[in-house]
Amino acid sequence: MAYSPRLKEEYKSKVIAALTEEFGYSNVMQVPKLKKIVLSRGVGAAVADKKLVDYALDELTTITGQKAIATLSKKDVATFKLRKGMPIGAMVTLRGERMYEFLDRLVTSALPRVRDFNGIKAKGFDGRGNYNLGVVEQIIFPELDIDKINKISGMDITFVTSAETDKEAKSLLTELGLPFQKN
Repeated sequence: MAYSPRLKEEYKSKVIAALTEEFGYSNVMQVPKLKKIVLSRGVGAAVADKKLVDYALDELTTITGQKAIATLSKKDVATFKLRKGMPIGAMVTLRGERMYEFLDRLVTSALPRVRDFNGIKAKGFDGRGNYNLGVVEQIIFPELDIDKINKISGMDITFVTSAETDKEAKSLLTELGLPFQKN
């Protein structure tokens, strides 16, 4: 028997039923699902020091278990001494089983390590059913060794869903375990 992530099984067994009951879907295919999770990190100081992008790539690769790629600048900006095509960030797109594994680790081990954590803000929805979450420090992930980090910096985590509205997307992410703040 093949391995299947815990959250994927929970989605199939509990989340689909809960969302169908809440929104009254007539077909299982109408139920929103998580399509992908994108982790991105801008490294503004990379213009002066090229090694900072390599550190960011290594850290994102360690956190996600999937090789990160460098993001390149799209245009020249003379005031920042930036040229088109220079590496200025890092990103990873997670789909399938790795996506569910990362979400499980984020909810169960990384977010509880945030200092004074009261839940994540519900204002990160974009109107099309996607959610953006900003993490201030990358050291909340237990995969990283704190002694080997050269600079503490944050990252953006984007949850892309197939939901039509923000309300459906919030219900989906809540059922999957994301701890939203109570109003």
